[in-house]
Amino acid sequence: MIHITGTNGKTSTARTTESIVRAHGLRTGLMTSPHLVSIRERIVIDGQPIEPSRLVENWDDIAPVLELTDQELTAKGELPLTFFEALTVLALACFAEALVDVAVIEVGMGGEWDSTNVVQSQVAVFTPIAIDHAKQLGSTVAEIARTKSGIISRRPPWCRASRSPRHSSNSSVPPSSPSRPSRSRAPGSVSWT
Repeated sequence: MIHITGTNGKTSTARTTESIVRAHGLRTGLMTSPHLVSIRERIVIDGQPIEPSRLVENWDDIAPVLELTDQELTAKGELPLTFFEALTVLALACFAEALVDVAVIEVGMGGEWDSTNVVQSQVAVFTPIAIDHAKQLGSTVAEIARTKSGIISRRPPWCRASRSPRHSSNSSVPPSSPSRPSRSRAPGSVSWT
């Protein structure tokens, strides 16, 4: 699993990552959001939106579990699953059924509390981080970055993109050499500029 978070560029990073992995001969799954025309755009197998029949069959398989979960949550006075939480379960079921080699998962919002954080990623990717969803994630870039860093599980390798201040006034990191990757201080991390 490759798990992607950030403020801007998540979907393009996810799509590019998926296409690179697929170009190396691996079977891929891709989960992004939002969709433009069809919900099938959010769940992609080997570069193609999931077939309608596969989507329906996987939904039929997980629907009883989702209903049971909703009943248990509401019985405890909690809210039922959100659309995005159900979609995450559906995407993971589709990937399991398709026997993907690598799944590329884009978070919905944040990281730490995002429903996609049920995956144990082998690589965590951070696109540029700026102020977004401040009510839910925090009012500073540092608070938001901490929340988004919740996708790092069991210390997988991770990488982050940075942008120089001339590209974004909300740049999350100081610029580094534009000509080559720079090693972060954390083991297993690389930053590309």
